[in-house]
Amino acid sequence: MRSHLGFLITILACAIFSLPAAAQCPQRPVPGTVVQDPLNLSSSGGTLNVALTMQRSVDNAGYTHYCYEYNTGSGIVEAPTLRVNPGDHLLLNVINRISGGTASGPAAHMSHMAAAPGAPVCGDGGEMTVDSTNVHFHGMNIPPRCHQDDVINTLIQPGTAGFQYDIQIPANEPPGLYWYHPHVHGFTEYQVNGGAAGAIVVEGMEKIHPEVAGLTERILVIRQQFVVPWIPGPYQLTTDYVVASYPNFPPPVIQMKPNEKQFWRVVNATNQDFLPIQMHFNGKAQPLQVIALDGYPVAPLRFQNTILLPPASRAEFIVQAPSDDSVSAQFVTQTYLTGPTGNPDTFQILGNVQLTKGGGAQKAASRQPLSPTLSTKDLKFAGLESATPTATRSLFFSEEFGGTGGPIQFYITVNGQKQRVFQADEKPVIVTNTGAVEDWTIENRALETHAFHIHQIHFLLTAVDGKPIVDPAMRDTVEIPYWEGPGHPYHNVTVRMDFRDPTTAGTYVFHCHILLHEDLGMMHKIEVLPAP
Repeated sequence: MRSHLGFLITILACAIFSLPAAAQCPQRPVPGTVVQDPLNLSSSGGTLNVALTMQRSVDNAGYTHYCYEYNTGSGIVEAPTLRVNPGDHLLLNVINRISGGTASGPAAHMSHMAAAPGAPVCGDGGEMTVDSTNVHFHGMNIPPRCHQDDVINTLIQPGTAGFQYDIQIPANEPPGLYWYHPHVHGFTEYQVNGGAAGAIVVEGMEKIHPEVAGLTERILVIRQQFVVPWIPGPYQLTTDYVVASYPNFPPPVIQMKPNEKQFWRVVNATNQDFLPIQMHFNGKAQPLQVIALDGYPVAPLRFQNTILLPPASRAEFIVQAPSDDSVSAQFVTQTYLTGPTGNPDTFQILGNVQLTKGGGAQKAASRQPLSPTLSTKDLKFAGLESATPTATRSLFFSEEFGGTGGPIQFYITVNGQKQRVFQADEKPVIVTNTGAVEDWTIENRALETHAFHIHQIHFLLTAVDGKPIVDPAMRDTVEIPYWEGPGHPYHNVTVRMDFRDPTTAGTYVFHCHILLHEDLGMMHKIEVLPAP
């Protein structure tokens, strides 16, 4: 069950009562309007320097909005796309104004957990509350250090001077789509549900796949929001903040020229939904040319009618518009069954395609190499498929049930260890060394589908239910289907973890990316020690 009524209602109510009237997020688009790409902020001279302010407000419909605000000088925009090149320097300044400058009201004292005793303090320190924040650079292969991607110890509290992330993008970072979002344990779901999520693009995809050169590019961030007070079931998906809640609202509008090919980069920034995305022509799914998954270019290229995106996953693909208005074209997500204790992920129209003369998006006119100038062999994790594993491990997802028949506790466990929820002061459940290559088999013993994610690295998905994959793909998030119950086997995936790069050293986390599950403890630490 991906809902915990008492927990969420308490959190949401306290947040509302502590909210100062002055704190406001930008007004979000009216349902049924044209989808506008986020503002692009690109590096210059090898550096991207950006300042974002985290705010919170409640709209007239009762939805709580969290927002990354960027001041353009002529106005405030929400969640800009950060564009960098391999080898660039990213300076991201984050100021927390969730409470308007003071941590007041009941929410300020709702500490889900404090930092581990004796742990290094990164940022402001203090308690983790609904008003605290930080940033996770999802999928980025950067170290888990203070001022980079350390979500375990980093806290940015309201009313302080803020915090600067100082990140060196690796020279061999795969070109592709990544994203940023808060990752304060216990409150991640609430802030991401409020809309605090934005895209990161590492440039250079046309150097590997020249098929995208010169195409109009779209950044489509699919988010999710539950109403306040929370009630089981109803929620809204949004496409770049335009509500996609068919049939209650008219679908978002995505503009294309007749017969035009566009390069779409889609982020599943929902807190729980599995999205089997498709492009329909008169109700029939069309082939999508897959360019990259989870920010990693695929090789060889492939065509798929359906691309399944678990929560946090990304897909980059080429899509073609119909030739004329006699064809009804719709970007949709299909119904996805998540199991007896899961919530139904229902069919939604994420966008009606409207044929126009203009196309309605930014054209990547400068990206036109005639042939590939870069190969996946030049990227991080190259050669992983043929590497010899130095260790194998088995892990499993499981749930504990309460008197009402619903799950009340969520676990991810290393086989042979005791089931327990994540604690800030816990010792890492896995310890390894840089230089290691490990095969992990991750099993799902729960009656609902889970989504496995690990920070700092990509992994190679090599097998599903013990059957090798024909074209193994690099991922950072993968779905593991639900257990059908007694008499049925547990489903599993096998992934190859790559700790060969010295920058993978440090302590970081792996968890379910259904964010409520993560917040309630379905997460643990791994420590990667420098090679002896």
